[in-house]
Amino acid sequence: MRTHSNWITRAETGADIPAIRDIDLAAFETPLEADLVDALRADVSWIDGLSLVSTDDDGGLIGHALLTRCHIDDTPALCLAPVAVRPGYQRSGAGSAAIRAALTAAKEMGERYVTVLGHPAYYPRFGFGRASVHGIGLTIEVPDEAMMAMTLDDAHPLPSGTVRYAAPFGI
Repeated sequence: MRTHSNWITRAETGADIPAIRDIDLAAFETPLEADLVDALRADVSWIDGLSLVSTDDDGGLIGHALLTRCHIDDTPALCLAPVAVRPGYQRSGAGSAAIRAALTAAKEMGERYVTVLGHPAYYPRFGFGRASVHGIGLTIEVPDEAMMAMTLDDAHPLPSGTVRYAAPFGI
């Protein structure tokens, strides 16, 4: 494992698309996540500036975090997925850096809410908590502790309702 204390983060550019796909293909067992990112990029849920990468000192792409539009009932929110890091750099902070940069960018854009379906031991470090506590759920069965949400603005508490993902998620 390679470590790095100060990852460089930035929004993706068109030139990054092949490298982001390579990261997803390397990080996951199947091409489903890479195909999902490609489908989301072409979907109405895509928001320019909310696909963030972490790079090494030479500008090589190491990690990627994506936020796309979803809704909690009729309230606009964001979905964090997927997050991927090149295998040789996993557990190095590259994914965390990309997630933090994505959440900061979203907050700066005036976004209020973010959901994630993920590992309950990982995502709370970014401010995510169990969604069911706020009356937020899905139309499919998932472990309760895996569905999480957060507000980016404490003046606006999380709304309750059912998360509606972008069409490419198939949920």
